[in-house]
Amino acid sequence: MIRTFLLFCLGIVLIQCNQPSSKEPHILVTTDFGDIELELYPEKAPKTVAAFLSYIDSGYFNKAAFYRVLKTEGLSGDNYGIIQGGRWQTDSTGPSIPGIEHESTRLTGLSHKSGTLSLARTKPGTANTEFFICIGDQTQFDHGNENGGDQEGFAAFGKVVKGMKVVRSIQDQPYNGDHFTPEIRISSIKRL
Repeated sequence: MIRTFLLFCLGIVLIQCNQPSSKEPHILVTTDFGDIELELYPEKAPKTVAAFLSYIDSGYFNKAAFYRVLKTEGLSGDNYGIIQGGRWQTDSTGPSIPGIEHESTRLTGLSHKSGTLSLARTKPGTANTEFFICIGDQTQFDHGNENGGDQEGFAAFGKVVKGMKVVRSIQDQPYNGDHFTPEIRISSIKRL
């Protein structure tokens, strides 16, 4: 009887260990190429994560797509760059969303390593719903570098925990300039 009880307790512990922690919400991005699971960091980037989750919860991303791609051929022959998504190119009739206070990588301690989820922006404080995923390390997007027209960098707030193969498959789709042709539809973005 004690052995059965111990096995039961061990089973519960193992189940709990495989569940995403409530401190770090997990998001599922579903595309025709497969699913991408993201982990968000509310303790490091609280304003960015709160805003992103509010867009998901409100259904704002219902008409989202990956529409932009940047590629750089690496020395090893691998493609590096980003894929960018949101609604900016897919639905201009949506509500106007205010910018989020900029949480730079200097403040959060995060870096634009391969798989990082970050917000696109023009000036600090203008980022809102448009996001990108890094393919390969893209530390030029961190605070202190000139990318973005200043040295504030971009607001990293999560990372891919499953599905980098899907991210790379999306990156390999046809494009013209820096835009996918056609855009890669996102079926859904939801909390896990």
